[in-house]
Amino acid sequence: MGQSDIWTEKYRPTKFEEMVGQQEILKRVRSLVQALNIPHLLFAGPSGIGKSTLALIIVKELYKDSWRENYLELNASDERGIDVVRQKVKDFARTKSLGNVPFKVIFLDEADALTKEAQQALRRTMENYTNTCRFIMSCNYSSKIIDPIQSRCVVFRFKLLEKKDVSEVIKRIAEKENLQVAEDALEVLYEISEGDCRKAINLLQATASISPDINLEMVNIISATTKPADIKIVLDYALAGDFINAREKLLDVMLKESISGTDIIKAIQKEIWNLQIDSEIKVKLTEKTGETEFRIVEGSDEFVQLESLLASFILAGIKQKV
Repeated sequence: MGQSDIWTEKYRPTKFEEMVGQQEILKRVRSLVQALNIPHLLFAGPSGIGKSTLALIIVKELYKDSWRENYLELNASDERGIDVVRQKVKDFARTKSLGNVPFKVIFLDEADALTKEAQQALRRTMENYTNTCRFIMSCNYSSKIIDPIQSRCVVFRFKLLEKKDVSEVIKRIAEKENLQVAEDALEVLYEISEGDCRKAINLLQATASISPDINLEMVNIISATTKPADIKIVLDYALAGDFINAREKLLDVMLKESISGTDIIKAIQKEIWNLQIDSEIKVKLTEKTGETEFRIVEGSDEFVQLESLLASFILAGIKQKV
């Protein structure tokens, strides 16, 4: 499968005007690029909403056809050792940029994956090459980036895309790929993607591989996200004190639909607020859900942790009855 066959790459915007959402950020970045003088930039926000795409557009606008020679992309979560990052930066920054832009651009993706020590080293590297290089960094949470780096960058906070933005992208791709997308399928593509455009496009491509007529049912079959209805059954059993059935149903949802623990946690968290229980208990259960999510992310056994969370719902159900 060629790179261009992956729709997220094939339809990745290459100009400012092709991007959806983030209009305020686009306006400011565009004027910096036109002045041929960008500062270090830090793009913060969830995945799939245009951070890497904007970095590429900046580079293509600045250097036109010679962008590849003047651009280095590093993924901080791959390049574990800061020494690797520093060596690559050093080798890249050593030669002068080509063309009329006096600096090269280094894009450091997932910069919040770097340890604090690695970030300290990176900060010194940034200082050493200020004359010849500009850094664009992307992260999910700017709070994980140390202050000395943040203060050297202009920080842009990206928002999740709205329904109209994701719909526009889907319709654009559908037209080029000759697909018919039903209105309710559009709705559900947006809901499942939760504003993450990459996720929506991948889901569209997976559904289109079955048929060019995309309807709600097909999207639901392809998307392996938990149906909140199933999660509601699990929680109802637990609140009624029926641990055995709650556990069985949970196992059923996880195995049959092959859904990860973190996806189940998200579905539980959403469902808590629809339950017929006191607000105070909802708050406690939300807190408990957060703890469970943290443990799963840190590497604990998913099913054991989710069973433990169900136990909290059983206790909440008992409290509710008292």
